[in-house]
Amino acid sequence: MIDKEDGLFAQISHSRTASEVVQQIELLILDGVLRDGDRLPGERDLSQDLDVSRPILREALKELEARGLLVSHHGGGTYVADIIGQVFSKPITELISRHARATRDYLEYRRELEGLTAELAAQRATDTDRALLSRIVDDMRQAHESGHAEDELAADVEFHNAIGEAAHNIILLHTMRACYRLLSQGIFFNRKAVFALANARERLLEQHLAIHAAILVGDGEAAKAAAQAHIDFVMQAVDQASRADEWGRVAKLRLIRRDSTPQTTKANRASAHDKTETSR
Repeated sequence: MIDKEDGLFAQISHSRTASEVVQQIELLILDGVLRDGDRLPGERDLSQDLDVSRPILREALKELEARGLLVSHHGGGTYVADIIGQVFSKPITELISRHARATRDYLEYRRELEGLTAELAAQRATDTDRALLSRIVDDMRQAHESGHAEDELAADVEFHNAIGEAAHNIILLHTMRACYRLLSQGIFFNRKAVFALANARERLLEQHLAIHAAILVGDGEAAKAAAQAHIDFVMQAVDQASRADEWGRVAKLRLIRRDSTPQTTKANRASAHDKTETSR
């Protein structure tokens, strides 16, 4: 929930109309400050934060709901709508998930976007952006050292999201969030399988640290190269994980076939093999 102590909502200083409230909340969503699922303060608190009457606030919230940006649950508050998922429609998402070759196209697409995003982040990151990235990297290190794979995976996505925010380009921000949404849902590939590969977790951490270091010193070229090298590694790891899965599948089928073969058949095969050896 968004608390008034966070200071996200500024008082309306002009005519205090519903349109001004709408604009302020729209900008918070557009800039990625308010994310899908965030709960807005209650009506009384929010009207005080904005310094508008409750009827004006209700009118504004109703308009934002009509635009699909907010959703209200009866007796349960008002939330930012799930607008990120709408970047890719459900039919195209399901279509992508059914065809493995989409994975490489996704990673190729991400390689260019990640490079551009990291480059812009190095050039544009504020002190607050850099502090947030450093905090996420600390969480990533801690999860890595403790062996908590789920926490490490979560920090991975949050790290890339924070780079998108630090790039200060709203189109890149929402595009990358849509990409990470599909990644978290396992649409393209099994991230856990990639993390499970030998030395993958160590190498991924090193790559994240390299991106982070380049952004901290404002080296756009190095940040771009580090981000693209990271995706190159992920591409290789996905291919390796896919091959390992296929090898495992075939090996299990062979074992099932072997265990289900009658002993008489096995004996006959052995006898035929012995006769062949004798005739040579």
